[in-house]
Amino acid sequence: MHDRPILVTGVGGGVGGVGRTVLDRLHAKGVPVRALVHHDDERASDLRAMAGVDVVVGDLTRGADVVKALEGCRRAYFGMSVSPAYLEAATTVAAAAQEGDGLDLLVSISQMTVSQMDLTSDAESRQQRLHWLAEHVLDWSGVPVVHVRPTVFMENPLFARVAVASILRDGTIRLPFGSARTSPVAAADVADAVARLLLDPAPPSRHVYELTGARSRDMATIAAEFSTALGRAVTYVDVPYEEWLERDLRTQDLPPHVFEHIATMARLHRENRYDRATNDVAELLGRPPREFGSFIRDTPALQP
Repeated sequence: MHDRPILVTGVGGGVGGVGRTVLDRLHAKGVPVRALVHHDDERASDLRAMAGVDVVVGDLTRGADVVKALEGCRRAYFGMSVSPAYLEAATTVAAAAQEGDGLDLLVSISQMTVSQMDLTSDAESRQQRLHWLAEHVLDWSGVPVVHVRPTVFMENPLFARVAVASILRDGTIRLPFGSARTSPVAAADVADAVARLLLDPAPPSRHVYELTGARSRDMATIAAEFSTALGRAVTYVDVPYEEWLERDLRTQDLPPHVFEHIATMARLHRENRYDRATNDVAELLGRPPREFGSFIRDTPALQP
């Protein structure tokens, strides 16, 4: 089945490094992989050193680059960091795959919030609206596509930057979530699920997979999980939303598009939009989702 390469995009970065982890999982199985990179830098050189990995430099918004990357591939993963060009990239991938030579599966990463949206929704971030539109474009293309919709990543700046900064400063998690509940998912679980779909010889049984952590709980409970894993007290501080934007998020120096997206995610958390938990990770992987302990172990700043 895997005599033709699987195209993996988004291998250069992004929250949690999902694309790169997908590539590593496929490579470990001896599957030929084509990696589409945006920059021919040290990371691209590292990929070229891996036997069985074909590196193509290109831009997901340039048709000629995407056509070249897809040539000869049977399956593909489409993922891209938070970007104002997300819809243009998804449309370019859809058009190239539609005109290609036999792509039988495209796995596209989206967002859980899309499950709660329609065309008239206006409470979401621009990036979330781009994901909603991108899903429709990919569906309209007629390409066999499966959408994976993860909830908030453990590695999202909400946790990996803002919460970690306050834990290190004074043993608190400062977020404006109120008593709302959430079920963050590990990026590694999302990557494992994507790889599982790409490697499955049978067509996926579903069109959409919603990926969450094992259970939904409030931030006081999550702070207790941090306390247990770190061996020291961590408490949750519910911060007024506007104060949190200025004192905590704005200091992270995020690009405007990313800032607006993360700020919206925080607001939607406070409105309890992230109180979701599914069994899709366990169904795909045959094991429970990772807990926050794995995130803590993989975060150097939190180590003794």
